Amino acid sequence: MATMSLKNMIKKPGFVVWSLLLAVFALCPVPEAFAAAGNAKNGEAIYQKKCWWCHGKKGEANGPAAKFLIPPPRDFSLGMYKYRSSAPKADLVRDEDLFKIITKGMPGTGMPAWEDVIKEQDRWDLVAYIKSLTDLFGKAANPPQIDVSKKIKSSADSIEKGKKAFQTAKCFECHGQNGKGDLTKKLKEDSGARVWPRNLTKPWTFRGGYTADDIFARVSNGIPNTPMPSFAAEATSSGKLSEEDRWHVVNYVMSLADPTSQVKEGDTVVRGFLRPTLPKDENDPAWNEAQSTALFLVPQIIQKERFFTPTNDLVKVKAFYNEKEIAFMVEWDDRTKSIPGDAIAETIAWDTISPDMIAIQTPAQVLSGNEKPYFGHGDASHPVSTMIWNAGTTTVPAAGKMALYTGSGKRTDGDAAAAGFTSSGSYNNGTWKVMMKRKLISANKDKDTQFEVGKYLPIAFANWDGSNGEAGSKHTMTTWYWLLLQPPTGKDVVLVPLFVLIVLVGGQLAIARYLKKK
Repeated sequence: MATMSLKNMIKKPGFVVWSLLLAVFALCPVPEAFAAAGNAKNGEAIYQKKCWWCHGKKGEANGPAAKFLIPPPRDFSLGMYKYRSSAPKADLVRDEDLFKIITKGMPGTGMPAWEDVIKEQDRWDLVAYIKSLTDLFGKAANPPQIDVSKKIKSSADSIEKGKKAFQTAKCFECHGQNGKGDLTKKLKEDSGARVWPRNLTKPWTFRGGYTADDIFARVSNGIPNTPMPSFAAEATSSGKLSEEDRWHVVNYVMSLADPTSQVKEGDTVVRGFLRPTLPKDENDPAWNEAQSTALFLVPQIIQKERFFTPTNDLVKVKAFYNEKEIAFMVEWDDRTKSIPGDAIAETIAWDTISPDMIAIQTPAQVLSGNEKPYFGHGDASHPVSTMIWNAGTTTVPAAGKMALYTGSGKRTDGDAAAAGFTSSGSYNNGTWKVMMKRKLISANKDKDTQFEVGKYLPIAFANWDGSNGEAGSKHTMTTWYWLLLQPPTGKDVVLVPLFVLIVLVGGQLAIARYLKKK
């Protein structure tokens, strides 16, 4: 069949009208009501396969895994949700908010991201079913989205205004002066469940998202049933913030992000660099010259007493060495300075309080190739040497020590004197810094680590948050990583390439002159 020419097509009735309609559909987004449509019956089938383990058969947050989760899973029968992008006066969560949580999950909770497991339409079907588990939604229309049309672009001036508004609204009482969540009082939800303020320097951990619009919605709507109030008001009064000031606070909060506290994919090596004079303590400015490596902390669940409810999520590690010694600086954000006997610390702590602690674990004997001891304290044939720092109490000062492990629970005191081990630590605005220093080569060659320049050595870390009830086997830990003491850069590294360059350039010039004569 012959192809119709463009000239003839234009003459066809309705061509211009249909062309305009197609252009409109191409340029305009799909209406939300259409995008959010879901089949509750199909959603129920998916829910009973994937979701009830935590949320319960009828969505009442009583699944078999619920008792291991802090924060607890959402009770869908109540129809109350913490994170919503609806207008402040709206009582209901938007369909898009439920879809987003199902899709992206919630960092720092038991709620995973399902976008790679459950198809998009099935996720919308889950939204429809979850809404059916309460009478609150009924036939109510999807509430309008919060107005973000007056967004203020980030600038130095806006950030400074936001910092002042942060103080005016007393946000620091929970989030800390530097935004690290070092609160001054115990916080809990209306249900009585404990809650910790968000560390604003790690926006990727925000459970409701960390775009400017997401943060504006949190500041404007608050987080229902938690100590986080709504700051929406027409003018600043009694801690409330004007719309303009809320945008300034958003820009200030976003300026607090610390990229060094984000784990880099594939970064599995802690690198130590040669420095003739090692730092004198954890606050020595010399540490600013060192390379920092961020490592994930996970709960200890491989042996009793198992632990499922961590608060600290990573450590940052730096290292220097010289001809005789090696020094580590371990830094981690901790919302509380856990010192038993301290009145404020004991008020903030949940249930019991123990000293904050950090430990560094390395093989106690020389290994071959990529061999590593069992990371749970090694075993009889592959012991591990551990350096431990304890924050102490009001009556017992902070101190470090060494231990030798030959398996879980099989511990003997290490020889700190033979290793030349020393330690110091300090807490400031929500962050612990601890320095541990020791000899590279110990006299106890069969019972202690020997640090060799240029050789990869397994290394692991453990952390205890005393205000979170962590003590003994209840703590967080890393897997094995690698420590590499970088060999010093010799003269040959510079001279050899320079010599090769001179030879190549000289040869090219000689060839050029020869060809010119010819």
